[in-house]
Amino acid sequence: MNTMGSQGSPIPAEVWDQQEMRDALARREISSVYRLLRRHGVSQRQIAALTGQSQSEVSEILKGRQVMAYDVLTRIACGLGVPRGYMGLAYDETTAVRVAATADTPHPEEDESVKRRKFLAHAAAVTVGAAVLGTDSGSWVSHPTQTPAPGRIGMTDVRQVEAATRALRALDYQYGGGSCRDAVVAQLSWGQQMLGANSTDLVKDRLFVALADLHNLAGWTSFDTGLMDSARNHFGQALDLAKQGKNEALVANILYRMGRVYLHQNAPDDALKVFQLGQLAAQNSGSELAVGILCANEAWAYAKMGSDEQALKLLGRARDEFSRANITEAPAWAKFFNEIDLSSMVGTVHTELAQTVDAKKYTRTAIPALTKAINGFGEDMSRNRTFNLTSLSINHLLEGDIDHGAKVGRQAVEMSEGLKSIRTKDRMKPLLHEAEKRRNNPDARELADRLARFTGADSAA
Repeated sequence: MNTMGSQGSPIPAEVWDQQEMRDALARREISSVYRLLRRHGVSQRQIAALTGQSQSEVSEILKGRQVMAYDVLTRIACGLGVPRGYMGLAYDETTAVRVAATADTPHPEEDESVKRRKFLAHAAAVTVGAAVLGTDSGSWVSHPTQTPAPGRIGMTDVRQVEAATRALRALDYQYGGGSCRDAVVAQLSWGQQMLGANSTDLVKDRLFVALADLHNLAGWTSFDTGLMDSARNHFGQALDLAKQGKNEALVANILYRMGRVYLHQNAPDDALKVFQLGQLAAQNSGSELAVGILCANEAWAYAKMGSDEQALKLLGRARDEFSRANITEAPAWAKFFNEIDLSSMVGTVHTELAQTVDAKKYTRTAIPALTKAINGFGEDMSRNRTFNLTSLSINHLLEGDIDHGAKVGRQAVEMSEGLKSIRTKDRMKPLLHEAEKRRNNPDARELADRLARFTGADSAA
């Protein structure tokens, strides 16, 4: 029996075994779990006390707000006394140990800048073959755990890994990393067993690349669900495997994605360093598309730093490289970067410049570019549409078109509600900031309040 702290109100163990509760726990539908607890006489205040959440946060969850972050789910399970396996948390943790953890993994209290430096040192060692930023490069990266492997594998086995990665990546694009991360990690657990199997050199090289890309996806979905240390570990392993598979284009893609993590953390200096290392690999690969992707993201980093001249120069180069690229023959990890995504990046970089340099000057380019991207993205790219709607809303607010900006912002929230992505909420925080500055306008005030509820941020109201 689990007691309610000072309130002394018990939750009988059998509550967790009732079918409706088991179903809600298995789906990690915390709103349903809380509603079922309310039926058993557990108050919002008691739930808040046990889970370490505020009563307002519990109230929002009861109204349907999703909970996806692994650490929050774990805290809820521990606080309420839920058997962790009922929520798939015990399995997830075990799997993490098998495919991502290491005795040398940085402790949680280690400063994020130190973690970034260690990853950058490892990336430099992989890319240029020397630990140019310190002697500890790579020491923190876990190595694939050797598990019982099939006796011999062929190209068909590798193609199965590649097919699974393509299918899981499509789910990530459409529904967010939370929709498929567990499946990606489970697929890795199976796929890495093949590293110990006998095969031809050709099969082995392709297996290295296939598993590198699966780790690449595991890192990306971990990032999308807010699991930054897990993302870093997966990207680190992906780099090693891609290098073993002699695929410089994939090395470049992995570094592009890790740089995006640092952009998300508002560390553009570190992001730029990772992008520049990725650029070395991209140029070595001979892929115009890989070079173009890195150029566009370097432009974003410079825009965050307020360097418009460098940002615009790199955007121009990205366009040039893209015009020469053969998209139809692009590998799966790079196919996303088409004409629509290029337009999205143009809009994103100009949105950043509108916020850091000159709103009037850069919204003029950002708005049509973002509109083109929004109209071009299909339902299979829902997360990208949400990002662009958020940026478009910011630009309209900056231009003073508050009514329309608020309307677009509401569309962004509505679309995000169907995604399992922490990142979409984080990307809305600059929009919340702009809306809060205009609270004297009723449309902006309503948008600010809705964004605050959705993102879990404190509103000025």
